[in-house]
Amino acid sequence: MKSFEEISLLYEISEALNQHMDMKKSLFKVLSVLSESLNLVRGIIFLTNSETGEIRIEIAHGISENTTRQIKYLPGESIIGKVIQSGEPAVVPRISEEPLFLDKTHSRGLAQGQDYSYICVPIKKDNRVVGAISADRPFEGKKSLEKGEKFLSVVAAMVAHHVINIETIRVEKKQLKTENIRLKTELENRYSFTNIIGNSNKMREVFQMISQVSSSFATVLIRGESGTEKELVANSIHYNSDRNKKPFIKINCAAIPENLIESALFGHEKGAFTGAFRQKKGKFEMANHGTIFLDEIGNMALAAQVKLLRVLQEKEFERVGGYKPIKSDVRIVAATNSNLEEMVQQGRFRDDLYFRLNVFSIYIPSLRMRKTDVILLADHFLEKYRKEQDKNIKRITTPAIDMMMEYHWPGNVRELENCIERAVILCNEGAVHSYHLPATLQTGIKSKTLPLSLENAVAHLEREILMDSLKNTRGNINKAAKLIGITVRKFSYKAARYQINYKDYR
Repeated sequence: MKSFEEISLLYEISEALNQHMDMKKSLFKVLSVLSESLNLVRGIIFLTNSETGEIRIEIAHGISENTTRQIKYLPGESIIGKVIQSGEPAVVPRISEEPLFLDKTHSRGLAQGQDYSYICVPIKKDNRVVGAISADRPFEGKKSLEKGEKFLSVVAAMVAHHVINIETIRVEKKQLKTENIRLKTELENRYSFTNIIGNSNKMREVFQMISQVSSSFATVLIRGESGTEKELVANSIHYNSDRNKKPFIKINCAAIPENLIESALFGHEKGAFTGAFRQKKGKFEMANHGTIFLDEIGNMALAAQVKLLRVLQEKEFERVGGYKPIKSDVRIVAATNSNLEEMVQQGRFRDDLYFRLNVFSIYIPSLRMRKTDVILLADHFLEKYRKEQDKNIKRITTPAIDMMMEYHWPGNVRELENCIERAVILCNEGAVHSYHLPATLQTGIKSKTLPLSLENAVAHLEREILMDSLKNTRGNINKAAKLIGITVRKFSYKAARYQINYKDYR
């Protein structure tokens, strides 16, 4: 074969490999090109299973698929197995004279007195062997075989690059798919309404309402003070609905400037305004067939309220600067801490939009209205942040709990979470004490465990520290004294003063 013909043939093979991402199609095209150009009687491409090491026929030319489908080789078995195992090519001048030739396909033999030569080269990149290419040609002498082996080795290197790239893409897609499924499952579990912390009667009512509305397509309006976990409820509604496999898009209406809210919700066309250099999809378009969560809906501009009303009524909208209506199948979940009724009376919120949004209303009680949940939430956040900070904090002391129960929590659950996170950061002991809590909780309100007398308060705290040290050391007075940095004699004196018996802690 002349040099120009070789270059032309390699170009054709390169085109064949780049033409299809389907590996079987591209490899069959390669064998077809080789068959036509090199006078091949048969051509086979073998690939190895990266997990089992088993060698299979990926594609064959000149042999039926029914014949090759069940044929497998093991590393070291036959000429093919030896080539893949060693990574070195093999040439058989006359098949009929080679005892290692197994001919599992039963497709070879002498025809009209013509014997065949066999060339098998590894498909490898660097030191990684992924398969082999074999070719049957009429016997034409030793020189022809040497040229054929060299040329087939070049083709094998091109095929190796293609096969490894496709295999890498396939593995990455599989990993991404697995990771996607895992993350979706994690989200569904995380936002299951059973994971919203609360055991009070008011929260049980909330759980029941979430359960009832999730299976419907109704628009939901979540109401409650700031920090009452309205977003968590919205997540739970979506991930417990039939739309849980579709997008869940969140948008904070208070965080977007008034002149940009329409573009954010509905998108814009190229050139719709200064800076609109390209067409952009809005949140409603991105959330199609899913759920959109409009947080702080009371802060939405009146102009945007008109467009939102149209989406609710007619299930369609137009991009900013556009004229073509876009259909929208989106469930709307809105949330607000504003008094919408008062805003309607003042003309700051459209009454027709209010009635459209207020189809199913869920009110999230403030933390001061469900004080019995404070301890549950505090324990939950303690567990979360002690793991995050890698600290061995086992509990919250009684005075600290009493202090939290007395507090009115204007920031609700969010404030409680921040409070516990701060306490965990400050705490270097086995328990969170009242002095680890922020100054806002130090209200000075008289309680059963914190008398107004400074002397009594100090004595109470001292007694609590002694008891905690004995708990942490299981009643070992020597270790307890060392833990809090005093002598055993002083520890014994103070324990006797506060009527603490170290044996009770063993």
